[in-house]
Amino acid sequence: MSTPEDDGWRPRATAASLSSHILPTSATMVGVCMTVLSLGRLSHDGRLGMFIDKVLAADAVVFLISAVLSFLSIRIRHEARRAEDWAEELFLLGLVLSTLSAILIAFTIDF
Repeated sequence: MSTPEDDGWRPRATAASLSSHILPTSATMVGVCMTVLSLGRLSHDGRLGMFIDKVLAADAVVFLISAVLSFLSIRIRHEARRAEDWAEELFLLGLVLSTLSAILIAFTIDF
């Protein structure tokens, strides 16, 4: 006899566990990216500054998609696991992009 877990189905409470953490954190990170973008406009110029701005803008989009997918995995019963997995992977990609941006910003600040 096949169990629901064999078909990739998970109870709603379990599916929402990781997504309930990804959703607010991703939304917060979109705000962080926007804040750094606006502060960056005041402080740096040049090609590297434009590159950092583009990476942060792309990072905000990655976090937004991660937040939407985590929201969907909470709300839908079927395919919840797949949406949560994508949300998790995009969230990690967003963290990597944020870290790279932070490193670039740290090395381009002039005193």
